[in-house]
Amino acid sequence: MANRTGFNGKVVWITGASSGIGEALSKSLARQGAILYLSARSLDALENTARQCRDIGAQAHALPLDVTDSSAIKAAYDRIKNEQNKLDVLINNAGISSRGLVVESSMEVYRKVMEIDFFSTVEATKTVLPDMIQANSGRIIVISSLMGKFSTPYRSAYCAAKHALHGFYDSLRAEVFKHHIQIQLVCPGFVSTQIAYKALNHQGQSRLVNDESNKNGLPPDEFVDRLMPQLLAGKDEIVIGGKETRGVWVKRFAPALLNRIMRKFEPK
Repeated sequence: MANRTGFNGKVVWITGASSGIGEALSKSLARQGAILYLSARSLDALENTARQCRDIGAQAHALPLDVTDSSAIKAAYDRIKNEQNKLDVLINNAGISSRGLVVESSMEVYRKVMEIDFFSTVEATKTVLPDMIQANSGRIIVISSLMGKFSTPYRSAYCAAKHALHGFYDSLRAEVFKHHIQIQLVCPGFVSTQIAYKALNHQGQSRLVNDESNKNGLPPDEFVDRLMPQLLAGKDEIVIGGKETRGVWVKRFAPALLNRIMRKFEPK
């Protein structure tokens, strides 16, 4: 498969780059010599990430973006093309999580999570895809979740969106193979970010409470250190985490056992 090369000199666009995995990815790619376009809604935090990348020695541009705004996605990509004449790598990292029982959760929660985690990702991909097909080259990396491989209670909206990503990108991977475009799905387990703190509750409001599992998860820099060799090796799907990753194998080989385990699941 083509495109299993390093990131030196590659033009890379990362969404959700202002914190967590996105920030750690930005700094890692800066050290590898990538030309970075970093997007997120928070301009101050985004500028901080870009500044750290420039301090490393990389070209890094802050590109503020609300990923739910179709016109803004197009405008952001137009700027990249105008300045670089190409985009080599799109990393879809922006996302939001949720916590709440299905019976209590409003439809607004499901719509918002799907809009941010699924539809915006698809739209960014479709925006860059025609040029990648024409160039007969490209790489699209999607930061999914273990929740794209199996589901837990209290996260139904998040699990639905991540499962949808896998269905979409598995299909796309088969379609664009002949164009030498690589699709890589990344499935983190627990990583010590703010995703649980910022997750929506059943009423669609930010919880502002962290989960013990996330607090005790892998530091983002360590997660990216483990991720990067697998990206460079060209793996189509990458699972990284602690003992929670065993759920992938239990789901595949003993789904009834996983169902029994999940009946007793309580968030921590």
